[in-house]
Amino acid sequence: MDRHDLVIVGAGPVGMALALALKDAGLDILLVDARARGAARHDPRVLALAHGTRLTLERLGVWTQLRATPIETIHVSQQGGFGRSLLRATDYEQPALGYVVAAGDLAAALDDALLAARIPVRGDASVSGLAAGADDVLVSLADGHTLSARLAACAEGAIQGDEDDTLVERDYGQHAVISVATPAGSHGHRAWERFTPQGPLAVLPCGHDCAIVHTAAPDAADALMTLDDAAYLAHLQAHFGQRLRFAAVGPRARYPLRLRYRPNPVGHRTVWLGNAAQTLHPVAGQGYNLALRDVWACAQVLLRSGGDPGAPETLATYARERRLDRAGTIRFTDTLVRLFSTDLAPLRHARGAGLFALDLLPPARHFVAKRMMFGARAWP
Repeated sequence: MDRHDLVIVGAGPVGMALALALKDAGLDILLVDARARGAARHDPRVLALAHGTRLTLERLGVWTQLRATPIETIHVSQQGGFGRSLLRATDYEQPALGYVVAAGDLAAALDDALLAARIPVRGDASVSGLAAGADDVLVSLADGHTLSARLAACAEGAIQGDEDDTLVERDYGQHAVISVATPAGSHGHRAWERFTPQGPLAVLPCGHDCAIVHTAAPDAADALMTLDDAAYLAHLQAHFGQRLRFAAVGPRARYPLRLRYRPNPVGHRTVWLGNAAQTLHPVAGQGYNLALRDVWACAQVLLRSGGDPGAPETLATYARERRLDRAGTIRFTDTLVRLFSTDLAPLRHARGAGLFALDLLPPARHFVAKRMMFGARAWP
């Protein structure tokens, strides 16, 4: 049986980041992934990265390898109602509020850094189960092999644990239709978050193009996927408005949206990170940013503690340090979705007044901007 200090399940951008954050910890680390080595390099999605995430990726030594499009302004509005707010990076003396990168590019940069650090990745290794004992956790692979680790870090959503009955889940009754659209003019490094009764519509600058996250009810998403490109482009333009004109749109994909999280992200000799710990609605783009804050905090706790990485007091310290930011970010995104995904007139007017006030009150705008850049604890 192979024995390791740390087995990381999932060699995506979350698992690879944890391995890199611990590369100088003196731990025997192994990543295992159900996919072939390097599969994450072909991830077609785009990610919205907060300014705090950029700082962490700089610490990991991968930021300079990324082709990142800065978000200098965020325009927030609601369809069919008054009120809008503008968040500007210059108000906070930052180069950008956030950045948009291709998920595949981020995975490639992290994977290259793993190769340079000689941290092994075992591909085509699907995990079938975890069994924690007093001194180690056994990681069972689908091919019949078993690994022993002092700590197992689960960084992919498919891994199930003994505490799955504690999972909190909410189906939003929405699907995200994602695509890349080419604007007729420059996007000016501006992002738009437009709330509609069908769900939020996000338009993010991505190179010279725009990444589109178009939220709709499942049956409406079915209809959107059947439209030809010209018809969908016309629908998108009408849904978004005239603040930016779109000249073309690329292929579409769709996925269901739900909230799913573990109130306690640690178990006996096990820690859950990324989508294995929480899956959020994409509104405000908080998913990977929260995951990377979890990763960095987990690594810092392990580095400070030394000794046994799976010790109960070490994992309890991590869970305690992350409680505020995790709960705050989960509540923030969930509240946004539920507050803005309804067309009741009283709520529509209240939302408009709130957006109007947000634009007029610098402290409130500052609170929202800092949360989006650095999380609930506004670190660093």
